[in-house]
Amino acid sequence: MLDLREISTFTDFFVICSANSEPQLKAIAGEIEARLKEDHGVRAAAVDGFPASQWIVLDYLQVVVHIFHRDKREFYSLESLWGDATRLQWEPATSAR
Repeated sequence: MLDLREISTFTDFFVICSANSEPQLKAIAGEIEARLKEDHGVRAAAVDGFPASQWIVLDYLQVVVHIFHRDKREFYSLESLWGDATRLQWEPATSAR
């Protein structure tokens, strides 16, 4: 997770994750969308990409989620591109279910 608040005008955070296959990429994107909608009533402002492109972007305005196939993540290297951003450690929420 990258904290972009000090260096970006279009979003506050990037969440970047990887998938090992196109079906897994689609499943991760679907689960993020479902959990945020069901648990918090939040919908993405925009969704771009699809499993065959090996990169899906879920835009929640203040948070942009990038889901890459492992090879594409390495190729685009957003962590390096946004190297001035503070990296935050992911801390899973306690499940209320």
